Amino acid sequence: MAAAAAVAAAAAAMAAAMVADQVNSLCEQLVKAVTVIMDPASTQRYRLEALKFCEEFKEKCPICVPCGLKLAEKTQTAIVRHFGLQILEHVVKFRWNNMPRLEKVYLKNNVMGLISSGTQSILEEESHIKDVLSRIVVEMIKREWPQHWPDMLKELDTLSKQGETQTELVMFILLRLAEDVVTFQTLPTQRRRDIQQTLTQNMEKIFSFLLTTLQQNVNKYRRMKTDLTQEPKAQANCRVGIAALNTLAGYIDWVALSHITADNCKLLEMLCLLLNEPELQIGAAECLLIAVSRKGKLEDRKPLMVLFGDVAMHYILSAAQTADGEGLVEKHYVFLKRLCQVLCALGSQLCALLGSDSDVETPPNFGKYLDSFLAFTTHPSQFLRSSTQITWGALFRHEVLSHDPLLLAMIPKYLRASMTNLVKVGFPSKTDSPSCEYSRFDFDSDEDFNAFFNSFRAQQGEVMRMACRLDPRTGFQMAGEWLKYQLTTPVDTGPMNSKTGEGLCSIFSPSFVQWDAMTFFSESVISQMFRTLDKDEIPVNDGIDLLQLVLNFETKDPLILSCVLTNVSALFPFVTYRPEYLPQVLSKLFASVTFEVIEESKAPRTRAVKNVRRHACSSIIKMCRDYPQLVLPNFEMLYNHVKQLLSNELLLTQMEKCALMEALVLISNQFKDYERQKAFLEELMAPVAGLWLSPEMQRVLSDPEAFISYVGADNKIADPVLEDPSGLNRSRISFCVYTILGVVKRARWPAAPEEAKAGGFLVGYMPSGSPIYRNPCTEQVLKLLDNLLALIRTHNNLYMPEMVARLGETFAKALDMLEVEKNAILGLPQPLLELYDSPVYKTVLERMQGFFCTLYDNCFHILGNAGPSMQQDFYTVEGLATQLLSSAFINLNNIPDYRLRPMLRVFVKPLVLSCPSEYYETLVCPMLGPLFTYLHMRLSQKWQVINQRSMLCEDDAADDNPESQEMLEEQLVRLLTREVMDLITVCCVSKKGVEHNTTAAVDGDDDEAMATEVTPPASAELTELGKCLMTQEDVCTALLITAYTSLSWKDTLSCQRTTTQLCWPLLKQVLQGNLLPDAVSWFFASVLKGLQTHGQHNGCMAALVHLAFQIYEALRPRYTELKAVMEQIPDIQRDSLEQFDSKLLNPTLQKVADKRRKDHFKRLITGCIGKPLGEQFRKEVHIRNLPSLFKKVKPSLETDVLENEDGEGFTALFES
Repeated sequence: MAAAAAVAAAAAAMAAAMVADQVNSLCEQLVKAVTVIMDPASTQRYRLEALKFCEEFKEKCPICVPCGLKLAEKTQTAIVRHFGLQILEHVVKFRWNNMPRLEKVYLKNNVMGLISSGTQSILEEESHIKDVLSRIVVEMIKREWPQHWPDMLKELDTLSKQGETQTELVMFILLRLAEDVVTFQTLPTQRRRDIQQTLTQNMEKIFSFLLTTLQQNVNKYRRMKTDLTQEPKAQANCRVGIAALNTLAGYIDWVALSHITADNCKLLEMLCLLLNEPELQIGAAECLLIAVSRKGKLEDRKPLMVLFGDVAMHYILSAAQTADGEGLVEKHYVFLKRLCQVLCALGSQLCALLGSDSDVETPPNFGKYLDSFLAFTTHPSQFLRSSTQITWGALFRHEVLSHDPLLLAMIPKYLRASMTNLVKVGFPSKTDSPSCEYSRFDFDSDEDFNAFFNSFRAQQGEVMRMACRLDPRTGFQMAGEWLKYQLTTPVDTGPMNSKTGEGLCSIFSPSFVQWDAMTFFSESVISQMFRTLDKDEIPVNDGIDLLQLVLNFETKDPLILSCVLTNVSALFPFVTYRPEYLPQVLSKLFASVTFEVIEESKAPRTRAVKNVRRHACSSIIKMCRDYPQLVLPNFEMLYNHVKQLLSNELLLTQMEKCALMEALVLISNQFKDYERQKAFLEELMAPVAGLWLSPEMQRVLSDPEAFISYVGADNKIADPVLEDPSGLNRSRISFCVYTILGVVKRARWPAAPEEAKAGGFLVGYMPSGSPIYRNPCTEQVLKLLDNLLALIRTHNNLYMPEMVARLGETFAKALDMLEVEKNAILGLPQPLLELYDSPVYKTVLERMQGFFCTLYDNCFHILGNAGPSMQQDFYTVEGLATQLLSSAFINLNNIPDYRLRPMLRVFVKPLVLSCPSEYYETLVCPMLGPLFTYLHMRLSQKWQVINQRSMLCEDDAADDNPESQEMLEEQLVRLLTREVMDLITVCCVSKKGVEHNTTAAVDGDDDEAMATEVTPPASAELTELGKCLMTQEDVCTALLITAYTSLSWKDTLSCQRTTTQLCWPLLKQVLQGNLLPDAVSWFFASVLKGLQTHGQHNGCMAALVHLAFQIYEALRPRYTELKAVMEQIPDIQRDSLEQFDSKLLNPTLQKVADKRRKDHFKRLITGCIGKPLGEQFRKEVHIRNLPSLFKKVKPSLETDVLENEDGEGFTALFES
């Protein structure tokens, strides 16, 4: 027996020696491989071979654990040790489920041993070693705690008693565990629930442990930091303190508030104390911010008000003053930002807790809080100033605080601060303000700063208006003082003089930035004053005095004049009290309409001058729109003035002429007399009608060749900047089109039914009883319609290849997009500071491009406005559908996407929306049927090209810059797709609960910023027009195919909108009919394809799963083919599908809850849900569920699961 035992022992020793030799040999190879991978001098081939060797080792080698432990020894280099630990992490993540119990125990004990004694000291150890070591422990915890490792927290506690090195690693483990389980939720539901509930049960101990660790290490650090001999120890304690703060930050966000406020808010008190500790203050401020930002029951949040107490407020303010007093150092500036956020969050908590029905009172230190908050609002950093605005708004809006004397006393100070904050200074590239230095930390470029400042200013405007709602007189008084000051202060143009003439401002000039800020301020506060005060409380005399000062102020500086005009508009409401000042206002505005810096100058006008003239025109239109009754008595004077200006063909641009005519039309609406207004419009449009209907114009408008020649697009120009022989011809066409548009848009019947009836506008009633009105412009406009349609037909035909070939050499790209349009579509920022004072020398090609683009848009704007404006008189034009089909919809194949988009948006959509149902059969259906069929074909082809392009990598480039050209084309297809799908939705689906306003989002890159709201509104029913379209077989087919095909086009925004708003209502309409099995399978497969394409986006995925579920539930009982489609899904579980089907097809079984059925269905189709690229090739991590800890019927837990005192520990409990 003894001999046999000896032989066995010898054999075991020999085997162990062989394994040891094998481990040593493998480790040598691995060290070499890792060295090759990390050596910058290695060739790519060697590096790839070494990488392959390492990966194969991790995947296949049976002795990974001893090798990993050997490589992780302290004697190895940091890179090798890190690789050794990575091997161990890989083993835990991917092999754990198949490892023998003893091997798990061996690995666990060795890893805990590494934490205990296998790392360098806290100050010497590399952070990536600490990180990977903590990750390994967390991966084991995720698989075994608490069921198989009940003493885990005790073991960590024991380790932390060994010293700072181990304590820091324990902090990392606890933080990583909270992040994985609660923040990122990277493990299966049951395991997550087990761990989170056990953490919650033990939170008192964990929090006590964290606080004790923090306190002990901070105390040691404070004692030793002044003693130079103890500096390494002090630094070690400081490191642990920082780690404890970081770990606390990971827990404060989600633990019960009672832990945060326990022991009279001991944690908050400690954090406030640490705000004055330079090394720990940022971590402390982070924790404080998370704590103060907590939501939850108001009752639980009340203890947070302790931070308004004397002690806390003292520490917060002294920390802010110290950080600010030490100059601009990045670390201190980051801390200041955190403190500012803390004060903002405190303000939000106060607003939430203080209410008319609450027992929380305004804190005694509220005044001190406001003073400190104002200090941040007046700080040189524009970012800090902007951070305070939302909280100021909340305070000024609050039902209780807004009446607090302390806050009311703060309003003048806030407004005074705003006067400074509205001045646009602080560009990172400049040095003209203390803000510039801070901006260099916060913004990458002047463009970034400019975009930020514009939104900051808008936000300030909102808050100033709220403040002025509480104290309107103070704001008005300050605006008046500032306005008077600017009017009397000499102009300071600064070092950067204008190029147009000496003594003129640029947009950076000190005077202009002050004028600009003052104008914004006065506009905001004056408008709010008129909304807040009663009529008899308005300070009319003061307002009129200011208006007179502004009207008497003369300047030749276009930038300042533009500000003056805004002030005239802001003060104009005072004229309603003193109408005798109206003529002065009008003459000031008319003088600005013809403003020139240098009279009779041959140079083109600068952008600033153009802006002044445009500004004056829009001010006149605004005045006539908002105060028509006030202007009406001066109508004759206004009309004569306009006639005088129009008599000189070169004095005004076409847009300016039409703006003035629009103003007259707006006033003519106040005649409230059909015949008088009709006669006036006839007189006003006589010059246009004469020109538009002349034989020459008729010939030009109806023949593409004649048109090209007339506008000069067939010429070759020698000097493309100065020479433009056909400019006048183009301006005549533009004038006619602008005028028709202005009249159609502005002429209306009176809003009041009695006035409309008395004035002769009422012509009858609809069968429904709603009145039918006539527009006084109808007769004039309809006689110009034929030539307008001819122009649209001609314009469309210009895109035919033979016509494009006729364009002159200079104008070969005349029909291309404008650069500004391209930049907007690609999301490129406009060059910021386009200097307003450089003359706008456009080449004749740019002018021609602008002419074609504007003309095309305006023609369709006229047609889009014609329906709402002329109503039945337009819809009953003989053969209108045929005329539109043969003009607007001709030659669409050659029309580029960037021209088709505005046509759909500004013409087709408004025409359809305003069309009464009586004309659906005669006008809308005959027009939309062919259009929708064509649009589906066009978009399908475009997306096919895009998909092929993404699969193939084309080498030959057709352009100087093919990438940007391809990007532009792709983005245009996306935008056109959205436009088309939106048009179909608007036509077919009723608006209840569905927003169709897409203009705001159409040009943005919204792919990521998507709503995750999935269930379509229950009331998403078909409109009358939708039902009408769906009765026509070809249109119905086009709509359904477009809607369902679009789900797999690569545009997430369009997919989500179509899925939630359109697909189901359309399909529901045809469900009752006899759908072909192939068609049903195709609809269902289209949704699954959409999931394959868009499954990575949560919003789209949820919407598509819901739609697939609806289709399957509704149609599976009638069509077994759907099951066949399901069976083709990769990795589908057949038995689970059978179970789902049997429940669905057996009506006698009790229906399972909707959510559970949907979850079951989602699990079935998981195989076709697309994943993000980063996850597509990731190796799956499988974490097994352990025996359930928490039964549904919860017995009272007498014993703490973790207090397992049976002594068996880890080894015994590893048995499952």
